[in-house]
Amino acid sequence: MDASVNRIPVSPDERALLVALKIGAQRQEEVRESLEELKLLVRTAGALVVDALVFSRESPDPASAVGKGQLEQVRALVGSKDIRLVVFDLNSMKPNQVRNLEETLKCRVLGRTEIILDIFARRARSAESKIQVELAQLRYTLPRLKGLGGVLSRLGGGIGTRGPGEKMIETDRRHILRRITVLKKKLEKITRHRRLVRTSRSGQVLGAVVGYTNAGKSTLINLLARDDLFVEDRLFATLDAYTRSVFLDDERKVLLTDTVGFIRNLPANLVESFNSTLEEISGADFIIHVVDSCSSDIEGSIETVNRELASLESLRKPVLLFFNKMDAVRDMDSVRRAMAGHQGAVSGSSLRGDGVDVLKAELMRLHDEFASPERIRC
Repeated sequence: MDASVNRIPVSPDERALLVALKIGAQRQEEVRESLEELKLLVRTAGALVVDALVFSRESPDPASAVGKGQLEQVRALVGSKDIRLVVFDLNSMKPNQVRNLEETLKCRVLGRTEIILDIFARRARSAESKIQVELAQLRYTLPRLKGLGGVLSRLGGGIGTRGPGEKMIETDRRHILRRITVLKKKLEKITRHRRLVRTSRSGQVLGAVVGYTNAGKSTLINLLARDDLFVEDRLFATLDAYTRSVFLDDERKVLLTDTVGFIRNLPANLVESFNSTLEEISGADFIIHVVDSCSSDIEGSIETVNRELASLESLRKPVLLFFNKMDAVRDMDSVRRAMAGHQGAVSGSSLRGDGVDVLKAELMRLHDEFASPERIRC
């Protein structure tokens, strides 16, 4: 697999300023963690993060998200540091807010959702993931058509303007609705095909590998299956669901499916668009939840993934936690505390192979639990 297709170089011409809002009694730590994640997202999208600001407000200003004095601070930084892009740590930027901000700041303004959509557009490789990304873009654009006005003229290059669905943004509402209908039918066809494939695997033990984005899911599957799935130390390195055979010994085998990574505040339209891929989780017998042991908020990452699993009605499945990247951990005490709250968790490094024997022993146990001849798969 050609890894260069997915690699997004950071461009010094795409100089970005990040703006986060601490709303009301929101915890400072929560704001900081979300901002750090946004930094990773923006870098993954290919921009150079120059600076970041955090403002406290009771609620976002309806006209410009921030107050007049705060907006002046942003404008001063944009001018002094040659900023080309301002990214707000808000999932939903209103069209009038974007328009007002761009008129004042004289640069492009994006929200968190648009950054994620841009990354997804760059990562999409298969026909399915391209359809899913375009569908997500159109669903995001549709309710924002009214009031976009001159904002549409900013499309033409840079972060937030790429992907299979970019041209659709310039069409009218009826054209977009027709396109959404076409894409949904294509996805339904893919979904039916996936179900047929799952039916053909009847009798085999199937596991889904889930986790926070960049936790090391693909690396773990590569280790277990001795395969070469694309891996990269960036968010959302892969969007497609891949299934690989893992031979545990001479007689026992399980199928493991790699899935799209989760993230805090993942836009609802993205989750909806990737339902056909996420169905692989619902159809699995058990789940391997890969945890990034180097994360500054391990429990928060676990809770984020668990919320998504709950929405897929998959939390009742057997879940095996694998605390990954133990070879790079600096704060071992926090990892031990996290593991203490999750009985049966396994630790190791998918990069170095540490803990793989213990993990395989657990997989053998799960295989034997689900591989009885009398068992009938749904």
